[in-house]
Amino acid sequence: MSRQRRNERGGKRETERQQADNSYVLFRGAVRREDSLICWRSTSGASALCNILWPIVPAAVSIRFIQGDLHLAIFILNYMAVIPCANLIGFAGQELARKLDKVFGVLLETTLGSVVEIVMFMVLVRNEQYQVIQAAILGSVLATQLLCLGMCFIIGGLRHEEQDFDAEVGEIGSDLLLTAGFGLIIPTIFGATVTAEGSLPKELVVDRVLHISRFSSILLICSYTIYVWFQMRTHQSIYDAIFEADENKDVDREEDLKKDKLTFTECVLALVISISLVTLIAISLVEEMEFIVEERGVSDSFVGLILVPLVEKFAEHLTAIDEAWDNQMNLALAHVLGATIQTSLFNGPLVVLVGWCMNLPMDLNFSMFNIVVLILAILVVGNFLRDQKSNYLEGSLCVIVYVNIAVAAFYYPNPPINDDTIVPATKFLTSLVGY
Repeated sequence: MSRQRRNERGGKRETERQQADNSYVLFRGAVRREDSLICWRSTSGASALCNILWPIVPAAVSIRFIQGDLHLAIFILNYMAVIPCANLIGFAGQELARKLDKVFGVLLETTLGSVVEIVMFMVLVRNEQYQVIQAAILGSVLATQLLCLGMCFIIGGLRHEEQDFDAEVGEIGSDLLLTAGFGLIIPTIFGATVTAEGSLPKELVVDRVLHISRFSSILLICSYTIYVWFQMRTHQSIYDAIFEADENKDVDREEDLKKDKLTFTECVLALVISISLVTLIAISLVEEMEFIVEERGVSDSFVGLILVPLVEKFAEHLTAIDEAWDNQMNLALAHVLGATIQTSLFNGPLVVLVGWCMNLPMDLNFSMFNIVVLILAILVVGNFLRDQKSNYLEGSLCVIVYVNIAVAAFYYPNPPINDDTIVPATKFLTSLVGY
């Protein structure tokens, strides 16, 4: 009798254990489905639409190994596949930033938004595509400070007659952009001036421009380090108050707080997966750029200035535009100007230093077309930020300027293969000094 009872108790324990195991499996499955649903919803409707492109990602990764001769298809698929991966990086970065201090969270979110750009730059420098890198550095700055900023002003202006932002965000951003522009043009102006004067042999000029570029890159990275220290240490309370006030302006704040969030581990896992995919996609994309330029007749300037920047910071642009729609202009400008500052003061100079470590002649000797466009764009944006107010008119003008640059870049010819990179700037400067 006692043996029978023990058997019954053992059977009940086994049944309870199986039920617990089944409940755990169902719970884990529900959690996984909930995590997928959180990632699918993203931060906004526009961001969620990007997830429709996820089926393209496996096709883009596999087509390179299955049909390697379909160069145009490989380029198009990988170009589109960057969008959902960059969107996941941006979303996971934003979820991670919510768990941190506000100022540090915004900086981290901006840095993670630049991961695609950094990966793309590293692959380009490994392939020694210097002209594309130079155009991509300036193109990223132009796309962020003209197109993205313009869209923020337009989208925000459609919902609000006029939007205000603090001087600490706008003026400091303008000052840093001017500093970055000055640092980026010095090697080009030096090379063009010395070559036009004919005081040094061309080979020696190229070598000195390379050394000046490396020294300028170190100084620009030092400027970025000081900027980060300024925000995170000495003036953190000011930026905390600004961002806190901006968050309270969001009419959907209570609904956003009720939404399910990713855990810290899930954020890290999402970042690892998305960054790994972006690296594979960037390698395939960069390898097909030569085909696009040589066989399809697309200029290096258009690829670097327009095509590459449009996708490498896609998530950052969507985040800023969504914040402008919610009347959070300080946060929107922090993302727009922060991304621009990071590209010009850190990402671009970092490529030069990486090339130096790899013994590659990567420099900051841009074409005169790119330099003039950059300086004019910085002046235009600085003028719009001066009054600390924005509306859809200023946004429309920024977008029009960007479209004008895109058209000029599309028709800009590629330099001859054996031509020196200093020559275009030299010809322009020679016409000015009368040689």
